[in-house]
Amino acid sequence: MSLETLILAAGKGTRMKSKLPKVLHKVGGKPMLQHVIDAARKAGSSREVVVIGAGAELVEKTISGVEFVLQEEQLGTGHAVLSAEKNFAESKGTVLILCGDTPLLTGELLKNFVANHESSTCAATVLTAKMPDPAGYGRIIRDTDGTFKKIVEDKDATDLEKKISEVNAGVYCFDVQKLFGALDKVNNDNAQGEYYLPDVLPILMEAGEQIGAFRAQYADETLGINSRVQLAAADRSLRMRKERELMDLGVTIIDPNTTFIDVDVQIGQDTIIYPN
Repeated sequence: MSLETLILAAGKGTRMKSKLPKVLHKVGGKPMLQHVIDAARKAGSSREVVVIGAGAELVEKTISGVEFVLQEEQLGTGHAVLSAEKNFAESKGTVLILCGDTPLLTGELLKNFVANHESSTCAATVLTAKMPDPAGYGRIIRDTDGTFKKIVEDKDATDLEKKISEVNAGVYCFDVQKLFGALDKVNNDNAQGEYYLPDVLPILMEAGEQIGAFRAQYADETLGINSRVQLAAADRSLRMRKERELMDLGVTIIDPNTTFIDVDVQIGQDTIIYPN
């Protein structure tokens, strides 16, 4: 079954306080968006479509090898996906939907996620994660048998639901034709007047479709970046991941805490990397 990917990267990222589009801020030596594209390709994606908006021209100049779709008005995640409908008019099979500000996603996680979806009869599968502090995230509500029931947004959650630590990671697999069929029925009857992608899930369920939920083993791999503080934390996490990989391959790194190696760097066996 063919796998295609749609990446949502149109947001302004106002909390970054930057003239540079959020998805072009670098983590581990390359733009966040490029990390997401690379992870999708490692998972088996044959084609990547990127929805852009804020700083669109600069994103197009920086990132190559993908298709771009311009979302002129940012009216929510559902609207962002709908803006790429024509790009998927001939598509069949699975579309993987990612956000351009999640640079810690790994190809292995996405590959397992897609495999779980494609081995099921589900029209959609949601990637979830157990967060130490789930505040602000949509909570995953499951039935007593563990099957997916619904997503409750943080602002709508009861006190009991807010105690749930399993959250929506904002990553989805959809049967591509069922996705766009249901998206046409999503409305913007909410406080923000926006069209939200998770609203597709109850529409599919009402049509008799099943929805799956696949939990990531490591919650930090699903984290999105919204501020410079989070950017610095993600950069450190990626660099530590790279240093462990190199040490496993026979490189000596005397002090990983003062060593900065970009994620695409290759270093030969028995090399010694000194502090600073």
